[in-house]
Amino acid sequence: MKKRWNIVFGGSAGTGPNFLTHLLGEALVSRGYYVFYSRDYQSLIRGGHNFNHLTFSNEPVYSNDSKIDVLVCLDEKTENIHKKNLNKNGKILKGHSENTYYAGALFKLFGIEFKVLEKELKKEHNYKENIQYAKQGYNEEKNNLYKIISKKSANYFINGSQGISQGAINSGLDIYYAYPMTPATPVLTELAQKQERKNFLVIELENEIAVANAGVGSAITGAKTMVGTSGGGFDLMTETLSLCGMAEIPLVFYLAQRPGPATGVPTYTAQGDLNMARHCSHGEFPRIVLAPGDPKESQELVNQAFYFSQKFKTPSTIISDKHLAESFYTLKEKPKIISIAKTNSLERYNSYEKDSEGSATDISELINKNFEKRLKKQKDIEKNSKKFSKYSVYGNKNSKNSVVSWGSTKGAILDAIKNLNCRFIQIKYIEPFPKEIEKKLKNKNLILIENNATGQLGNLIAEKTGIFIQDKNKILKYDGRPFLCDELNKEIRERLK
Repeated sequence: MKKRWNIVFGGSAGTGPNFLTHLLGEALVSRGYYVFYSRDYQSLIRGGHNFNHLTFSNEPVYSNDSKIDVLVCLDEKTENIHKKNLNKNGKILKGHSENTYYAGALFKLFGIEFKVLEKELKKEHNYKENIQYAKQGYNEEKNNLYKIISKKSANYFINGSQGISQGAINSGLDIYYAYPMTPATPVLTELAQKQERKNFLVIELENEIAVANAGVGSAITGAKTMVGTSGGGFDLMTETLSLCGMAEIPLVFYLAQRPGPATGVPTYTAQGDLNMARHCSHGEFPRIVLAPGDPKESQELVNQAFYFSQKFKTPSTIISDKHLAESFYTLKEKPKIISIAKTNSLERYNSYEKDSEGSATDISELINKNFEKRLKKQKDIEKNSKKFSKYSVYGNKNSKNSVVSWGSTKGAILDAIKNLNCRFIQIKYIEPFPKEIEKKLKNKNLILIENNATGQLGNLIAEKTGIFIQDKNKILKYDGRPFLCDELNKEIRERLK
């Protein structure tokens, strides 16, 4: 059997590639297979060209490949754009106007019983019409690429936005504020759908400044509060983040990155906001910045962000991106969640330096004392962070070749290094940075992989450890697209020693 199958579903906005992709993905996962799929779409409500790329295997898979085995064309444009990437014996499905017809054909191609598809379609509207077209597609497709064998599965199928949302719920979320902005919006939608059942509030306000300030108002009453946005919205929140640092307000920020500067390409992916998450706002104060690499870590790190925020009364930021937020992963291990006590409320808050009663002050001795208190808090946070996994190491742990990265690049790297003599060091804690990692980086052939143009993690590593990564060993991608497994494998191999 082929180890990895790649299927692309393409069409204009509104033609249903998302429906088809998830339908097949759920069916494969329920049969014990590993599925990963990503989404590529333009900033349009109708028209344009959207496509989803689904990769599945009987082994864990966390990324896509450049070549396609099956191309599902919901319009003519899809074939023209993607046929150049079709494998030699690849299959094109085209020529029908109903997407459930293609669902039937796909299930036949991969040898999945029609009753499985019928069961899934019963959950949708227009059941009779959908079944009619699905049966037609199933009966008319004569090929059979691979027989899907049902196996026992304890896996679950989830995307990064669902992981972020569930992490907040697991932490005892009381209220979530947001203004819609791609790719943070799915968390707003996900939480809104669950608020009544899980007993918390979701409120959409008129802009990101209002969102951040409302978040402060809720947090100082003792409510566990999170606010969410993308890069441009986070810019507007930075004054409030500084207020949280001064007034000791436990507010969690969700930053879902997309390409910038300015509007950039708003529906694509990037890792260009690492420096902003670390340095935004004026003055000096302790902050937490955590970067998950998959939906399981999204749940865990949101939970840890709430833990630090509540325990130390400081702002915490979870930094994700479009690729992680909207891609679906097949996972087996459940997240490790800790219970979090609420911080004390009913205090006197002030954006000025303050005295022991919370009143504004300009007395130099008190200003020094307050600064020293904040600096001590930073040291206490660093000490406390040692109880958590601040970084992870994969692959050949004794290799002299070390790939270093963060965030959503994790999936493509894990797939790309499976047969290579190297290890992968994934940094999850941006602030407080795991300084102890210096020992693992010294005297190694370091290869940096990031979805940005300047190697921001590499600069952070140099700042914190004094270790510089050579420019020739930096694999940087900044066209708005995620890394692909086979292409990344080639790039890494060229830099191994």
